[in-house]
Amino acid sequence: MEFLQQSEYLSVLLIGLVVGYLSGLLGKGGSAISTPALQIFAGVNPFFALASPLPASITSTLSATAVYSKEKLFNKRVILLGAAFGVPATILGSWLSSYLPGKSLMIMTALFIMATGVNLMISFLKAKPAGEVKVNGEDVPAGKLMAAALFIGFLSGLLANAGGILFSSFFIKKLKMPIKQALACAVVLSAILSIPGALTHWWLGHIDWNIALLLSLTAFPASYLGAKTAVKMKTPTLEKLFALTLIVFGVYDIFFTIWK
Repeated sequence: MEFLQQSEYLSVLLIGLVVGYLSGLLGKGGSAISTPALQIFAGVNPFFALASPLPASITSTLSATAVYSKEKLFNKRVILLGAAFGVPATILGSWLSSYLPGKSLMIMTALFIMATGVNLMISFLKAKPAGEVKVNGEDVPAGKLMAAALFIGFLSGLLANAGGILFSSFFIKKLKMPIKQALACAVVLSAILSIPGALTHWWLGHIDWNIALLLSLTAFPASYLGAKTAVKMKTPTLEKLFALTLIVFGVYDIFFTIWK
């Protein structure tokens, strides 16, 4: 176990502030930012940088959930099916992560994030303006959702990611859910999948609890503010911001991992 120096505490707290806000705003756990940031500014090794943000993801996404709940944006069927199949897949993926080098996991994560962002940006730019109409539970194809939950859960565990980016992107692209409803459901599933992921990675010795606790201190309130911003933001703006953020973080992660 490595321990942070006192001089690095402020860096981790600031990372938690930024990651927490973007977590609430974009329905994601934030590892796309926190993992490279922890290595650059706090000198954390790859495995600790990958997995230590998971406990903070639980607190930050729960904070954002409170905001989305007030707006009644949740789709219970999507959340229940996603959790039922995503949780066991997350445990399996987390266990297998110890057999892959940390650098490979980071590159895989970054490539997936960047490709998803480009795909969504193209879709958003082509789409015609539409009203914010919620998708009913019975409109969601169960087979497609269960298969996606298995894949996303497995990949989330393997890459020590809360799964928010993967779920929200799938909900928007494949289930045609409005972005605010997609982000709301992704936030809840991120919180749920973070629990088995964090427990498994803890058992494997991949979590530094000093880092996890420091991130949680600032991520919790910042995530609430981020979610408040998201529900007030105009849908087209939020869509393009979401896609652009994925592209930027993906490119940044790839650059940092390869050329650090």
